[in-house]
Amino acid sequence: MSAPTVNHSQQYAQLDAWIDAHFDEQVKFMQALVQVPTDTPPGNNAPHAERTAELLAPMGFDAEKHPVPASEVKAYGLESVTNLIVRRKYGEGKTIALNAHGDVVPPGEGWTHPPYGGEIHNGAMYGRATAVSKCDFSTFTFATRALESLKAPLKGGVELHFTYDEEFGGEMGPGWLLAKGLTKPDLMIAAGFSYQVVTAHNGCLQMEVTVQGEMSHAAIPDSGTDALQGAVHILNALLALNTQYLKVTSKVEGISHPYLNVGLIEGGTNTNVVPGKVSFKLDRRMIPEENPAEVEASIRQTIADAAASFKPPRGGHVLKVDVRRMLLANAMKPLPGNKPLVDAIQKHGGEVFGEPIPAIGTPLYTDVRLYVERGIPGVIYGAGPRTVLESNAKRADEHVQLEDLRRATKVVARTLLDLLS
Repeated sequence: MSAPTVNHSQQYAQLDAWIDAHFDEQVKFMQALVQVPTDTPPGNNAPHAERTAELLAPMGFDAEKHPVPASEVKAYGLESVTNLIVRRKYGEGKTIALNAHGDVVPPGEGWTHPPYGGEIHNGAMYGRATAVSKCDFSTFTFATRALESLKAPLKGGVELHFTYDEEFGGEMGPGWLLAKGLTKPDLMIAAGFSYQVVTAHNGCLQMEVTVQGEMSHAAIPDSGTDALQGAVHILNALLALNTQYLKVTSKVEGISHPYLNVGLIEGGTNTNVVPGKVSFKLDRRMIPEENPAEVEASIRQTIADAAASFKPPRGGHVLKVDVRRMLLANAMKPLPGNKPLVDAIQKHGGEVFGEPIPAIGTPLYTDVRLYVERGIPGVIYGAGPRTVLESNAKRADEHVQLEDLRRATKVVARTLLDLLS
């Protein structure tokens, strides 16, 4: 089914005008959201959900609060998660979910603007989550309000899903809402980060590898087994896989090849001690065509082979290696039912932005896959710069151009009108 061909030209103009008239309010709403920190880790995100619900109430939007039990959250590695659902029912028909996440990576170093200031300079708002994805709390909220301002007969409904576990994989966010049967939309749009409409994304496997040797004095290193040397031996074997991965290419535009990265290494006890234990964490990006079980088995085999080939000192202990899977996020693959979303966003994006809006894949991974895995067609679209690379997400001085925010809100509002009329 394609996007409706009904001529809504006058209504599109009304939507645009309403968004323009309320844009200052939208910017203040977004600023208030950016100013409540949600660093993950540690992941104490319930206060942001409370603040969001408080800000939505005067708009007539009743946010259902769904706190995830503390025991589940703690076991998962976070401190608190309360997910929000705002349900807007207009009639019989399809329900479209609009999902944005409030959890963010910590700001890090190098900022020239306060990371939680929400300051505006030269037409852009700066702060962590201005590009991904507190901006789309506002995009989706104000697009829905604009739609309702028409007071036109509509079918189906809209659900706003504001969730707080994307950085850790989504299982305590959308995954938890879907598993508990608290929502079952027919279509969904997730927070975006560029002009593009994203229809596919990579999967991600994250693992922790602990290498155990035997600690000894640095003056007599052969009396032990250096866990760091063993870890380096294994790391060299793993990183060498990237040469092979260059030959494994995806047919999805925007996605190239798999990649393995080691992002964290810890170990040792002191400068004058041969390390007895070293651990590292790896991140393996999987293209949509790969089988996650085969990828994991291959990496485990590479680690085992490398550990077995490491030669400890005479009389030294053989390396012991423990491998723990931290995260397995499947790739997002396009479902045939996403065509109405893609068609509508491309049509209105082209008109509002004045340039073609490509439908592509992205090498990132997101929690949209959790909807798609349950047969709910979805796409990624929202406020952001021209390309993903420019978004500055997860980097210093993350920001969004306010004009891009305004235009993306118009595109989403028009898309909702098309699909719910």
